[in-house]
Amino acid sequence: MDYVIIVAGGKGLRMGGDIPKQFLPINGKPVLMRTIERFREYSPDLGIILVLPTTQQEYWRELCRKHGFQTPYTIADGGATRFHSVRNGLHLIPDAEQGVVGVHDGVRPFVSTAVIDRCYEAARRVGAVIPVTPVVETLRYVADGEAGRNVVRSDYRLVQTPQTFDIQLLKRAYTQEYTEAFTDDASVVEAVGVTVEMVEGNRENIKITTPFDITVATALAE
Repeated sequence: MDYVIIVAGGKGLRMGGDIPKQFLPINGKPVLMRTIERFREYSPDLGIILVLPTTQQEYWRELCRKHGFQTPYTIADGGATRFHSVRNGLHLIPDAEQGVVGVHDGVRPFVSTAVIDRCYEAARRVGAVIPVTPVVETLRYVADGEAGRNVVRSDYRLVQTPQTFDIQLLKRAYTQEYTEAFTDDASVVEAVGVTVEMVEGNRENIKITTPFDITVATALAE
């Protein structure tokens, strides 16, 4: 069986408000509901695991009641870091389970089903996959105390989610002790010596973190 772990632990600080960004409405529907629905649209058989801080779970349940949201999912408690949150989600997948698991940001509601399919199918073949997009603007490297310098943008990619893996591989990777070098799931998997392949993402797959992103998301949802 295949799964997705949707991690939603934002506090909404960069939004300047009290409501965590994953709960903000986009054209009347909370961001997180849109994200979950996109994966259900990809596959009605996908096991959806939602990771939320315990302090936000009752508010989420209230939102579900208000919006009549009935898409099935299992909930896991958020951890101190994203690493610990993902590990908590992985614990809900049976130890002997075979298949593919994606890890996705709860505030990326516009990933296309084509990209989801591309990630899952590639992970079946190679075991570890991330979606990426090209860097389209000039990129400048800035070190402490230096004026900086431009770098060749074709040497770089922007990394998105879902980052998608063989279930047993990801479970093994997440038995490691946490370090600050683990900035995403790919870095956790690479730490056990596994190469992570890249597939094409979609530019609309933005991560909603600022008020400007809400403006863009409102346009994308129309």
